[in-house]
Amino acid sequence: MARQSLSRPLATAIGDGLVHAGVTVFDYGCGRGGDLRRLTDLDIACSGWDPAHLPSAPRVEADVVNLGYVLNVIEDPGEREQTLTQAWALARKALVVSARLTWDSRGLTGRTVGDGFLTRAGTFQKFYTQHELRAWIENVLQAPTLAAGPGIMYVFRDPATAQSLLIDRVRRASQPPEPWVGAQLLDQHQELLAPLVDFLNARGRLPRGDELPEAEAIKRKLGSIARAHAIIASTTGPEKWEQVRHRHSETLLVYAALALFEGRPRFTHLPPLVQNDVREFFGTYKQWCARGDRLLVTAGRQDLVDLALCAAPVGKLTPSALYVHTSALGHLPPLLRTLEGCARTFAGPVPGANLVKLHRGQPIVSYLTYPTFDLDAHPTLAASVLVNLRSLAIDFRDYRKIKNPPLLHRKEEFLPADHPDRPKYERLTASERRHGLYQNPESIGTRDGWVAALRRSGVAINGHRVFRARTSSSSQ
Repeated sequence: MARQSLSRPLATAIGDGLVHAGVTVFDYGCGRGGDLRRLTDLDIACSGWDPAHLPSAPRVEADVVNLGYVLNVIEDPGEREQTLTQAWALARKALVVSARLTWDSRGLTGRTVGDGFLTRAGTFQKFYTQHELRAWIENVLQAPTLAAGPGIMYVFRDPATAQSLLIDRVRRASQPPEPWVGAQLLDQHQELLAPLVDFLNARGRLPRGDELPEAEAIKRKLGSIARAHAIIASTTGPEKWEQVRHRHSETLLVYAALALFEGRPRFTHLPPLVQNDVREFFGTYKQWCARGDRLLVTAGRQDLVDLALCAAPVGKLTPSALYVHTSALGHLPPLLRTLEGCARTFAGPVPGANLVKLHRGQPIVSYLTYPTFDLDAHPTLAASVLVNLRSLAIDFRDYRKIKNPPLLHRKEEFLPADHPDRPKYERLTASERRHGLYQNPESIGTRDGWVAALRRSGVAINGHRVFRARTSSSSQ
């Protein structure tokens, strides 16, 4: 398979920090070596083997081994299992496994052979469901796994590595702090206190032990970390830091719930920083686990989920769902963050998705991709991934070839109140209302319907502004 860019499994591993210049990579089944060339361009030490294109290359150990879309072309189930085991034996830290999912079989013609499909071109393909792929890998390798994306799984030697990545995902889904601190700090302490400010923003608490390398310098200058924190709070406002602390406490609680979904680790398997987070916000590991258990149980009660959807402080609520931009996920209450987190943990992060649809009345979460959300006033839907937590099924829908795709309006409704682009979107919506473009909302949900509404109103959209459309007579 010839590719012009890095394959999705390896690109995902780089995005998650699993693959970087400090680790070695072995590509088990590297094909023509396109990924190896691109990894080399990124200064990542790598090598590979392929039975057809590099059969004489040695199969060597590496920190990370990539088994990319190899299993699905092996017809013999025994050989499939052997290949997975051999690749795992070479992985010192992690194995990246990817395979085709059932939605990739749409439109193919051929016949069933064994547990797979023989295409008209004579090639064998085994298509998996997300749940089937993960369960099979765990059964064969007896090792902790984590979904990296639809059809992509990570397998780890160290359970703490999986937990570090899981909590990083939960933190990334939280709203990043606004840059309100630096400008307000006292000038004479700004450089000294910057590391402490960064730690407070990252953890929501004061550092313990040797967590902050700059702590001794701060103590020598100001007497104690507590006094340094008092200076920060007095110059930036203590209520801001209470909000930061509350946000991190909620994030840790959501992580506790999701960790049970994965098989909660022992306390000693948590990263040291997270262990101290637990002590700070929940007192004991047992109390933290108990609250996480209750939250996960609550997320399974659809009546409570529907109440939370109706009361959500962000997002666009419709009779069927709540829609939120990914930047607003951290503003949702822990119950809804846990529901979305369960879907993301099961399916893995969906590349390019920027809107999340939380369905009402059923435990379904959809990830919607609008590639031009930031650029277009009314972007069209390119793709969606639907995760059904009741049936543990994932479905993919491609809208790129649809002649009349769905289209977004009122983009500000999906964003948090403090999003920098929200005022611009609000001004556009107000202008569109004045021009009567929302008089028949049921007819403007697709591109053709919207174009017809613009034509009837005699206006056009340029950037995020409304203009009177130029008529043929005025252009002569």
